[in-house]
Amino acid sequence: MTPWVAAADALRVAAPAKLNLYLHVVGRRPDGYHLLDSLVAFAAIGDELTLRPSAELSLAIDGPFGRELNAGDGNLVLKAVRALSAHAGRAPDAAIHLVKRLPVASGIGGGSADAAAALRGLNRLWKLDLPESALARIGVGVGADVPVCLAGVPSFFGGIGDEIAPAPPLPPAHVVLVNPGAPLATAAVFQRRAQAATALYSQPARWTEVVPSVAALAGLLARRSNDLSAAAIGLLPAITDVLTALERQPPCLLARLSGSGATCFGLFAERGEAREAAAAIAAAHPSWWVAATMLRSAPPEMSVIPAG
Repeated sequence: MTPWVAAADALRVAAPAKLNLYLHVVGRRPDGYHLLDSLVAFAAIGDELTLRPSAELSLAIDGPFGRELNAGDGNLVLKAVRALSAHAGRAPDAAIHLVKRLPVASGIGGGSADAAAALRGLNRLWKLDLPESALARIGVGVGADVPVCLAGVPSFFGGIGDEIAPAPPLPPAHVVLVNPGAPLATAAVFQRRAQAATALYSQPARWTEVVPSVAALAGLLARRSNDLSAAAIGLLPAITDVLTALERQPPCLLARLSGSGATCFGLFAERGEAREAAAAIAAAHPSWWVAATMLRSAPPEMSVIPAG
């Protein structure tokens, strides 16, 4: 449990990367929004927010990908802060520092995870005591992935991202994340899929049993898909190169695009295998972003930074 927060304390909140282990497009609403079924898990790597009391709202951004993100009104963190302050009927008085470690527009929920971290942290910093369900209702107005990022643990989601259900426990699993160094807009990927004459709808594919091993998880996922892959590859063919690079690593049990891309993940049973694969891919493709990490089962961390 996060310790009590004094009036002048700050909070440090983790914003882990989100992975769509599978993603099925199961329909489309009359307003054009696609209906989804997906299993989401989170990685032990991500961005980080520090939230401090302040007389006014501010957002400072740094980190490896900080220059690729601006602090304008379209920033999801600022949208989340303003939505929460409007709901609570109070001023959005907070100084926020975002360390951006994840690539921007990369299919691993960086912006949504950052927005979710802001909602979680300010709910505590401002002593609002809102339940997660209320934060999720606020979050879905900020971005479709924000509610599942608020949950922060392996979850199935449906609808447009607003229907969240707990997933059975997943086995300890190591992953290698690879991005070819190019952003890919989610809206463009969905639009391209909608325009494809051969695009069919899939069925929901959830399961209830506990998965005993990484190999069993890979087998379950292999019978599912990411229905956005073809559209994403059509917009950014380099995704095929990323998937091939992962598949060529002998211990890789499954390689797949996450979300709308362009980040892909490879599933590995052992930490050493994942690290060796990541090193080999990074050496062969120095312009790519490559990270070896693992799936996490606990909610994102939140810690108090005492005043002074």
